[in-house]
Amino acid sequence: MEKETVKIRIISESGKLPSYATPGAAGFDLPAFLDAPVTLSPGQRMLVPTGIYMEIPEGYEAQVRARSGLAIKHGIGLVNGIGTIDSDYRGELRVPLINWGQEDFTIQNGDRIAQVVIARYTYAELEMTDSLESTARGEGGFGHTGV
Repeated sequence: MEKETVKIRIISESGKLPSYATPGAAGFDLPAFLDAPVTLSPGQRMLVPTGIYMEIPEGYEAQVRARSGLAIKHGIGLVNGIGTIDSDYRGELRVPLINWGQEDFTIQNGDRIAQVVIARYTYAELEMTDSLESTARGEGGFGHTGV
C-alpha cells in the first residue's frame, strides 16, 4: 500500500493523532474539540471545530466525509456531502455538520464526528472547444438507461 506523510498539528488537550479504526479503513476519524457539549436540533447546521491543522502534500486533498454510524443511527451528516481540504489550506479543520434526523443530537468533546480520506488528484488543463467527441450515451442524463 502506498503511503504519504501528512503533517498534523493538534491544539486539543488530548494531543493524540487521529487514527484509522482498522487496518483496512480508508479514512481516519476526526474528533470534536469543544469547550462544552453542543446540541444540534433537527435541521440545524453547525461548524464543529476539531483542534486539528494539517499540511497536505501538493497533489493531494483531504476529503472530509460523514461517519456512517452517525448517519444511520442519528441522521448526522455533512452539509456539503463531502468537503475538500486543499493542500495550501493551513487553518483548523472544522466540520460542517447537519442534523438530518428527527431528534436532538448532542456532541461531546472528543466525539468522533467525521472521517478524512487522503486522496491524490490530477490538476486538469482546461481547453476551450466548440465541439466534443460523441459517445453512445451522448447527452443521456439521470435515468437514461431506464433503470
